[in-house]
Amino acid sequence: MPASSGNGAVTRSTLRQQIADALRDEVLAGRLQPGQEFTVKEIAEQYGVSATPVREALVDLSAQGLLDADQHRGFRVHEYSVDDFRGMIEARGLVIEGMFLALTAGRPNAVRPDDPRAAAVVAGVRRRGEEAQRAAAAGDLTVLIGYDLRFWRELGACFGNPYLADFLHRLRVQTWVCAVQHLRRLTDLRGELWAGHSELVDALIDRDNDAARAIIAAYNAHWVTLIERLASG
Repeated sequence: MPASSGNGAVTRSTLRQQIADALRDEVLAGRLQPGQEFTVKEIAEQYGVSATPVREALVDLSAQGLLDADQHRGFRVHEYSVDDFRGMIEARGLVIEGMFLALTAGRPNAVRPDDPRAAAVVAGVRRRGEEAQRAAAAGDLTVLIGYDLRFWRELGACFGNPYLADFLHRLRVQTWVCAVQHLRRLTDLRGELWAGHSELVDALIDRDNDAARAIIAAYNAHWVTLIERLASG
């Protein structure tokens, strides 16, 4: 087998991820609409790259549930229903409950209050939450999504189970993709978007899991009620 430095594979893998991230952001921003179709060739020409990393990126996004692959027509943005949204919220709640249980059980890799890393980690999570809250208050959906995903990604890492954290991130991306198609119909989102990130951080710092669970329950109820209202209108 010939020797290889691996640089080509790394470059292609990085490009593949960059394209996948860019397309995911296009969907979240509402520039790629549910049901919209496109081909590998079209995306390759748009980004000025070869077809191979584009095809790989689209397959990745299909595996994540964001795109549907059609053997003859290429790919299209997946269309989620309100029932899908309810199911995602339920699944998300179960994952978060698993994280609470892991923290309560004293999982070795969880960030503990007496851990030297705790202050820096909590400060970072709080900053993301504060930015998300400001974006929610301003009705800036694009900025909110970015900070909200980072907030939950970093918060999830504190619980010490990377598999739960990764699964939660995937669910959160899917719920945002589903929600965006409804939220983009509103011209003014101020007062419509949940902004309880700091309260959740405070409850977790105080190790008040009951308060944290109540915040999560209110959060989930808020989103289900909002999306149901927008979908029916």
